[in-house]
Formats: sequence, C-alpha cells, structure tokens
Amino acid sequence: MLTIIDKYILKKYLSTFGVMLLLFAPIGIIIDVSEKINKMIANKIPLSEILVYYYNFTIYFMNLLFPIFLFLSVIWFTSKLANNTEIIAILSSGISFSRFLRPFIIGATIVSIVVLLMGFFIVPKANEGFNNFRYTYLRSDGKEAMRGKNTDVFRQISKNEFIYVNSFNPETKTAYNFSYEKFKKDKLEYKISASRIQWNPKTKNYTMYDYVKRTVGTLEDKIEKADSKEAKFSFDLEDLTPVIYIAETLTLGKLNRFIEKEKSRGSSNVNIYKVVLYKKYSIPVSAFILTIIAVSVSAMKRRGGMGVSLAIGIGIAFSFVFFDKIFGTLAEKSTFSPLLAVWFSNIVFGILAIFLLRNAKR
Repeated sequence: MLTIIDKYILKKYLSTFGVMLLLFAPIGIIIDVSEKINKMIANKIPLSEILVYYYNFTIYFMNLLFPIFLFLSVIWFTSKLANNTEIIAILSSGISFSRFLRPFIIGATIVSIVVLLMGFFIVPKANEGFNNFRYTYLRSDGKEAMRGKNTDVFRQISKNEFIYVNSFNPETKTAYNFSYEKFKKDKLEYKISASRIQWNPKTKNYTMYDYVKRTVGTLEDKIEKADSKEAKFSFDLEDLTPVIYIAETLTLGKLNRFIEKEKSRGSSNVNIYKVVLYKKYSIPVSAFILTIIAVSVSAMKRRGGMGVSLAIGIGIAFSFVFFDKIFGTLAEKSTFSPLLAVWFSNIVFGILAIFLLRNAKR
C-alpha cells in the first residue's frame, strides 16, 4: 500500500515530468518553425500538413530527449525537497533511503511502460510522418536522399536467389539492367536478364523488357528470348532501396519481420535496423537508471542550493545522450555489436547509479 508520503512523492514525480515536457515541447516547436518557415512558405505547404507535421514532431522530439527531460525533472523536484529539509524529515522518521526510493521507482515504472508502448506503436507512425515531411518538402534532394544509394543494387532475396539492378526509380517502380540468378546446390540453375523491369500494381506481377533466360544444362545451355515477358517474383522492387529511415517507421512486430528478411537477403544495413530495435527496450530501462542517479545526486542539501544539483544533473544527462548517440552511430557504421552499443550507456550509468546510491545511503 502507498503511504501519504509515497503518494506525495509520486505525484511530484509525474507532475514535474509532465510539466517539463509541456514546457520544452513548445520551445522545440518554436525553434523548428524559425528554422523552416522560409522553406515552408516557398514550397507553399498546406497548413493542414504543417499541423500534422508538428504533431508528429512533438512525439519525435519528446521521445528523442525523454532521458534529459526525465532526469532534469527528478533533479528539480528532489532538490526542492532537499532544500526544504523534507528529505531530512522523512529519513529522520526512521524510513531508510531504500524505502524512500520506492515511489521514485514506481514513477519510473509508470513512465517506462508508457515509453515502451509508445515506442512499439505510436512513435513509429510519428517518425514516418515526421521524416516523410522533411524529405518531401524541406530538402532539395529529399526524394533522392530518402532512398540512399539506388544504383548498382545487389540483393540476396533468399538462400538461392540473387538479383542485381544498375539503377532503380522508386516513383515509377522501374529498375534498369536487371538480372536474376537462381542456384541449386551451389550451382547456377538459370539466369534471367532484362534491360528494364517494371512493377504492375494492377496484376501484381512484373514486366521485363528485352527478356533473356539462360538455363544451364549438362551438355549445353538453353536460351529463351522475348521483347517483353510478364512474371511473378518473390521480391518487391520497393525493397531494393527502402527509405533510409524505414526501421524507425515500423511497429515492433513488423520491425522484427523486416530485420529477419533483411538478414536472409544479406543486407548491409542490418546493424542500423537492430540499433532501432534494441533502443525500443533500452530507453525505457534508462528511466530507472536516471531516476536513481538523479535522486542520489539531489537528495543531499547542498550549499549552492538547487543550482549545483541542476548543473550536475545537466552534465550527467547530456553525457548519457552523448554516449548513446556515439555508440549508436558506431554500430551503424561498423561491425561493432549493435546490442552492446545500444546498452553501453545503460551499463556505464547503471554502474554509476549503484556507486552514487551507496554513497547517498551513507
């Protein structure tokens, strides 16, 4: 059962965090508007789309800086409790520091569950709208940049199937200089090539132009040619060059299936997708770690008052985000383990939390 003190601290925890979000979200929107207003006017973007964009931006912004907002809010109200000698009174009544932490842990649990569920279902949709708007309206090379590399695309679509295209136009669903190779027990069974292949949305198949199929025989090869040929394949042209932020726009189930499909295809971007997946779990856990650090740092009444606690808190919060970004980028650009990269900040700051908590108990 929660005591009066527990309810008091829990209410302070959640309300301060909520106020922190409500204070900083408009600031983020104002800064973003000031940077992009000229491009929005120049591109004559409809007001309705701008409003939807800033709805998505708010969710994206809060999710991105969630650790900082949470940490600063806990630092803020815990420092106030300490300066008002409320913490001294609570501990002097015989309550241990571990027991004092209980409402903070309950608050962190509530926040982490909300963040976890949002990361699974709500944030991906917001990320999709946010990024689509940016690449469509706010970047001169947006449509090309959002696809990344779309020339000399080689993909393994299954254990025995490989495709290659010289270039790909995602708008017309057309690929050029196409080749498809099918192997059987490490031996080439047949190869299909075409100067152009186009997806037909109505018939759900492909049309190949200047079609050539070479079937490898024991004594001689069999060659089949046609000006055009319709066929069905087990790949989707859209998957040749998925948008660079595709993983951020997928819900948990879709993201897991997408990663498995990309692994089977030998995609070089699997680490990028894994970083996004692992962060869905690591960010909620950081709520507990940052809460313990914040309470341990700010529970003591300091000579400099709240300013010192806030200064320490800001330094720790930005260090946490810095390590998270650095190691996340390292995993995306190298062979560094995505799992270790994503959890590195939690591991390091988890150790720091244990150290600070022991000192605070003394």
